[in-house]
Amino acid sequence: MIRVILIGLAMFTLAACETTKGAGKDIEKAGDAIQGAATDVQQSF
Repeated sequence: MIRVILIGLAMFTLAACETTKGAGKDIEKAGDAIQGAATDVQQSF
């Protein structure tokens, strides 16, 4: 029984790690888009 719980916990941890990694990439893309828009505005003046 403990073995099953440990395996389930390990799988949950790995899934959470991948989710965090994916969220980090999404946030990075959003930051790049904001930075690009800010650069465009600065260049237009």
